[in-house]
Amino acid sequence: MAPAKAADQHRSALLVMVLTLGLLIAAVAVTGGMIASSMRTRPVTLAAPLHIYPVTQVNPGQCPAGTQGITGQSGMGPTCYRLAQGIAIHKVADLRVQKSPARPGGYDVAVTLRPIDREAFASLTRATVGRDLAFVVRNRLVTLPRVDMAITDGKVVVTGPPDRTAANKLVGQLKGK
Repeated sequence: MAPAKAADQHRSALLVMVLTLGLLIAAVAVTGGMIASSMRTRPVTLAAPLHIYPVTQVNPGQCPAGTQGITGQSGMGPTCYRLAQGIAIHKVADLRVQKSPARPGGYDVAVTLRPIDREAFASLTRATVGRDLAFVVRNRLVTLPRVDMAITDGKVVVTGPPDRTAANKLVGQLKGK
């Protein structure tokens, strides 16, 4: 009788181990799913369209009436940025502040475009490598990033905000708030 009782105890212990392992696997799967879903972003609807224009010319002073351009501020005061045909974006996949990988202690603004806008933006950046793009919201120049290379994956990083507060402000302006 002792060997049968020992076999039953081993089976019981094995069953407990299998159930415990199953519960552990289920807990890991559920936790992993929760982490993955929390990392997904929802599209951000902008309060006003984000217009992106290639800058064709920069002149000191206000833009004359009737000029296809926008007046912004530079280090030398009011500046007229003449603009070419651009694109309008109404929603983005993601828009946030991130720590700058290139500038220790610095921040960047990351914009992820939706697939519907990626090709138009890729064409725009292919044609403007080495030049500036004007990001305009509500007829106001928000930022003027230089295009270092064509951006074909829809992941735009605007560098330059001096601190997190300025980066958060830029995000708000890009959202049209």
